[in-house]
Amino acid sequence: MSFVSKRLTLFIWALLITLGLAVTQSAPLKLAVAKESNRDRAPSNPHAMHLTQATSSQPTATLFDDLGNLHHPISTNSKLAQRYFDQGLTLAYGFNHAEAARSFKQAAKLDPECAICYWGVALVLGPNINAPMEPEAVSEAWRSLQQALKLSKNASDKEKAYIQALAKRYPSQPVDDRKSFDLAYANAMREVAQRYPDDPDAATLFAESLMDTTPWDYWEEDGTLKPTGKEIIATLESILQEHPNHPGANHLYIHAVEKERPDLGVASADRLMQLVPNSGHLVHMASHIYIRVGRYHDAVLSNQRGIAADNAYAARNQVEGIYPLAYMPHNHHFLWFAALMTGQSKVATQAALHTAKVDAKLMRQPDFAGALQHFYTIPMYTYIRFGQWDRILSTSAPAKDLKYPSGVWHYARGRAFAAKGQIKPAMRELKQLQAIAAIPALQDIKIWGFNSTASILNIASQVLAGEIAAQQKNYQQAIAHLQTAVKLEDALVYTEPADWSQPARQSLGGILLKARRFAQAEQAYRDDLNIYPENGWSLYGLMQSLKAQNKQAEAQVVQKQFEQAWQYADSYQ
Repeated sequence: MSFVSKRLTLFIWALLITLGLAVTQSAPLKLAVAKESNRDRAPSNPHAMHLTQATSSQPTATLFDDLGNLHHPISTNSKLAQRYFDQGLTLAYGFNHAEAARSFKQAAKLDPECAICYWGVALVLGPNINAPMEPEAVSEAWRSLQQALKLSKNASDKEKAYIQALAKRYPSQPVDDRKSFDLAYANAMREVAQRYPDDPDAATLFAESLMDTTPWDYWEEDGTLKPTGKEIIATLESILQEHPNHPGANHLYIHAVEKERPDLGVASADRLMQLVPNSGHLVHMASHIYIRVGRYHDAVLSNQRGIAADNAYAARNQVEGIYPLAYMPHNHHFLWFAALMTGQSKVATQAALHTAKVDAKLMRQPDFAGALQHFYTIPMYTYIRFGQWDRILSTSAPAKDLKYPSGVWHYARGRAFAAKGQIKPAMRELKQLQAIAAIPALQDIKIWGFNSTASILNIASQVLAGEIAAQQKNYQQAIAHLQTAVKLEDALVYTEPADWSQPARQSLGGILLKARRFAQAEQAYRDDLNIYPENGWSLYGLMQSLKAQNKQAEAQVVQKQFEQAWQYADSYQ
């Protein structure tokens, strides 16, 4: 996927999603109130509610407990300034850039001669792999950097190197193309990391700077690493070998490997579940690996804990920036998908209903329609997944101008009627769905800028047509429809969670079982398990297909796998 489109996608995403309700609650976040002097208000935010990474209008920053043990010694005589600096760096590694800025600013207040504290403010105002730099942030980043340079006489040689490297990242005025500045910063940080090989933060910041030059674009289409990807992963693996509990290195490593080699990220995922308990995003990050290696229940726990941490944090603080607008709702979306895979219908439904709370006006704006309308439809996909046919049929139609949600509504109703054996109304819903899927404008309404809503409805049309044909025992036609659905699903751009949440191979396997084509059903389920390992839906289907072929020994092995995968389910096959 293009890193440009990925950045644009997340730029829009962060602009859109509104802070929502909790799915889970936990004990309140422990807060430690700073008692050192100089606790005036931070300067007001000149561009609040924009996508700037780290601006803040909240009064004095809070010191949080349970943010891990990261310590980066700086040139200061203030113990409290040191604590705020360490906290700021930890928060930056957890992509809570606005809160990190507050911490760095507080450190600078406590020690106005601290050059590296101003460096921290400038650092978190810059771009990252999930968002570009706001033009409005350039002036504040520039001012902070100039102050860091001015105070460099008080800094250590290493701090001077950090500051001088960051100076290559920012022009004095906004520019249309930042690429040369981002590359210059990455090259400078490479030199800093080489000069200070015992400093894991230098190497981590270098790896991140390199990732920022090609966000989400580290792998070739054939699954091999691009040259930049090789350097990123080699750098992060070197850090983790010596400093396995470094929060930033673990976080970035997961992003670097999750698409093609999630198995490499398992150790980092396990660490992040415990390493920084009150950083909701870092706790959530474990699920990026868990859903790729079949640890769906761990993904559920990861997101529940991340949500609880973030809710407690938001309840006690003036939460600003991208973090509440994008990262916090992202946890609910991931929780939903993981719960689908574990058969936890109640958890999935609650998460789906939360995710569906989107702004009605933004949902109708062309640039935002695909993403928010997709979120709006997630409850319907959930009801289909768990066979809640009566609930579907009692759900009111979306507004007529919401074409994609209307298509999903007709799809869901068609599935419900087909499951009940009511062929005529199912066919009527299919025709309505096909008519909406054929609307040319839906080709341009894309989910996060990637997959068109038309492409999703085309898959839905094939699945529904197949289910109707299967109910009529026209299995040849049903199989053909599902095979087409599989091809259409495979053509979708990779996203997490997947835009088509009920894999077509699972539906194909079910129809092949009905058609008594047991060997083909076995293959369909095995193929799905290669994509979604250890998922209970396909394990159950595989078990059924093996039993039907009298492969009892294999079936018993798979049955144990299924029982393990389905141990938390409240839905039964």
